[in-house]
Amino acid sequence: MASIDFSNVVKTYEGAKESTVKGIDLHIEDKEFVVLVGPSGCGKSTSLRMIAGLEDITSGTIKIGDVIVNNLPPKDRDIAMVFQNYALYPHMTVKDNLSFGLKLRKISEKEINERVQDAAKILGLGEYLERLPKQLSGGQRQRVALGRAIVREPKVFLMDEPLSNLDAKLRVQMRAEIKKLHQRLKTTFVYVTHDQVEAMTMADRIVLLHEGIIQQYDVPGVIYEKPANVFVATFIGSPPMNILKVKKTSQGLALPNKEDEASLHEWPIDLPQHFVDSFEEDMFLGIRPEHIIINDDKVPSLKLPCRVDLIEPMGAETYLYLVGHGHSINARVEPSVKVEVGQQVNAHIPIDCLHLFKNSDTVRIKRKSEK
Repeated sequence: MASIDFSNVVKTYEGAKESTVKGIDLHIEDKEFVVLVGPSGCGKSTSLRMIAGLEDITSGTIKIGDVIVNNLPPKDRDIAMVFQNYALYPHMTVKDNLSFGLKLRKISEKEINERVQDAAKILGLGEYLERLPKQLSGGQRQRVALGRAIVREPKVFLMDEPLSNLDAKLRVQMRAEIKKLHQRLKTTFVYVTHDQVEAMTMADRIVLLHEGIIQQYDVPGVIYEKPANVFVATFIGSPPMNILKVKKTSQGLALPNKEDEASLHEWPIDLPQHFVDSFEEDMFLGIRPEHIIINDDKVPSLKLPCRVDLIEPMGAETYLYLVGHGHSINARVEPSVKVEVGQQVNAHIPIDCLHLFKNSDTVRIKRKSEK
C-alpha cells in the first residue's frame, strides 16, 4: 500500500514568526493522483518535500503506507521525485541518465536494460536513448526526468511544478502524458503546482492550500461548483468568480454602490427558500462569469444594469468586462452575444447559480438542496 497520511503536521523554519505548514491533516489513497495547489508561499512544496524527507517535520507525523517516515532517510522511503529543474547529467546520454540511479543500487545489468527500455517505450524516448540532454527539446528533457523516476518503480511519485519551464503548448501535451502515465502505472502521484488549470485537469482530488492551511480537499468538480470559501471561489476558475459585497434586507439583497454605499441596488429574493438559515447583515455574493446571462430574463435571476467596458473575443467564447453600480464584473458568453463597448446591457445573475458567503469568515452558505 502507498497511501499517505498527514497527522497534525507542522513545519516552522528557524527564525520564522509563523509556521509555513500549520497542522495539516490529510489522507491520500493508494494509487490516487492528488494535486497540491495554491499561491506562492502557501506550503505546498514544503509539504511535498516533507513527504520526500528533504525537509524535517517540526511536529506531527507522516505515514507512507503503514510506516511512519518522520525519521526515515529519503533513500529508504521508496519514492521518486521530479523537480521543476530537470537535473539531468549533461555529459550522459539519455540511456545513461535513466540507468544511473539503478547502477548505484547494484541492480543487475539485465534488469536495468529491461527497465530502461520499458520506460523509453512508455514515454516515446526509444529513438533518443543515445542523445545528450543538450540535443533534446524541453519536453523531451522532461520526459527523461520522468523516465528516471519510472525506472525506480517507486511506491510514490512526487512532482514539484515539473511543467513550469515548458511553453504553453508543451504544458498541455505533457499534462495529458503525465495523466496517461498515472493510469498506466497505477501508482500514487502527488503533484505540486500553482496553476489551477493543471490542478483541475489532472487531479483525482485537489488539496487547495493558503497560508499553510488546507482550504478545501475534494474532487475538482466539487471544488469548482461548491467552493468552501471566498478564497477557493476566486482561486479556482479562469476568469475567477465575481465576488460582490451585498447587504441583507427585508426584501432580499441589496448591492451598495462602490463609490456611494448609501446608494443601494435592490434585489428581491426569498433567501430562506434557497439557502440554509445562516445569513448575516453583510455577505458576499458570488457568480461564475459563464453563468451571467446578457439581456435575457427567461430564468429567475437578479438583474443588474451594466455598461460594457471591454470585449475580449476568444474564438469559442467571448469575455465581457462590465461595470454595474460601481462594480467590475466579468462575463463569459457565447460569440453569438453581440454587444459593443459603451453599450448599456442587463446582466442577469440566475438565482440557481449564485453563491452566498458569510462576511465574518467568508465560508460558503449551503443551499437547501445540499445534503
